[in-house]
Amino acid sequence: MPDITLAMVKDLRERSGAGMNDVKKALVEAGGDMEAAVDWLRKKGLSAAAKKSGRVAAEGLVAVASAPNKAAMVEVNAETDFVARNEAFQGFVAAVAQVALRVGEDVEAIKSAPYPGGSRTVAEELTQLIATIGENMAIRRARVLSVSQGAVATYVHGALKPGLGKIGVLVAVEGASEIDALELLGRQVGMHVAATKPEALDIDAVDPAALERERAVLSEQARASGKPEAIIEKMVDGRVRKYYEEVVLLEQVWVIDGETRVRKIMEKAGAKLAGFCRFQLGEGIEKATGDFAAEVAAVSGVARQPTPEKV
Repeated sequence: MPDITLAMVKDLRERSGAGMNDVKKALVEAGGDMEAAVDWLRKKGLSAAAKKSGRVAAEGLVAVASAPNKAAMVEVNAETDFVARNEAFQGFVAAVAQVALRVGEDVEAIKSAPYPGGSRTVAEELTQLIATIGENMAIRRARVLSVSQGAVATYVHGALKPGLGKIGVLVAVEGASEIDALELLGRQVGMHVAATKPEALDIDAVDPAALERERAVLSEQARASGKPEAIIEKMVDGRVRKYYEEVVLLEQVWVIDGETRVRKIMEKAGAKLAGFCRFQLGEGIEKATGDFAAEVAAVSGVARQPTPEKV
């Protein structure tokens, strides 16, 4: 058996983040070779990550990162909200946003990119983090916006730390004004977007299928009134305009003053909204719901008894 010293165990624990027993076993299996022990733990991490990959990961963090004329946003999921308060996880998510800023919004390209400050790829670093923390995690999505002249502002609602939270927004603003003024305007629009959840930048960008469904519903509602078709058509047109005011960013009422359209705010500032993106943590992910008592009974091998009905 190789001579495994306490210093070796301490060094490998610091390098890998793995538990004491795993570190000792790795050093024994590797015959005391530190690099081989690191590889052994990485392989073990791959195994641990595979076991956790079936679990629903709907918590986590959204992160933003900025550069001149450009910004990136990512969502990285975990199984529990507790992990979002883990400093190692927070550091990983912030680093992934920086990688997206460099390589673009394709998730596979992000995963295969070098992880900042280390020898692993982003995917390998994620695997190591999964093995260390003990939860399934996933890089779900990324978005990068840029402008040729102007600024891409970022806004994070209820940030846990600068650039990290559960709702993030990117706003691309084009214009010849001072960058600081454009970024301030962009952050204000970001606050608006976080609150109102617009679906499209302008009327032309509204999803035709969504608009057709809305028209069909509005038409049926109008016909129920028993009015003539000519009147019904006008009623539907009016309600479609109201629909645009709800889902189109430039047609929405500015949340800051409660009366001006966002379009007018941009015109007054001499700027143009070139694009926006809003990420809300876990949106669209179906969280698994289960019967905890039944799970405990299944694990213990005890059949759950039905609750007696009250007479």
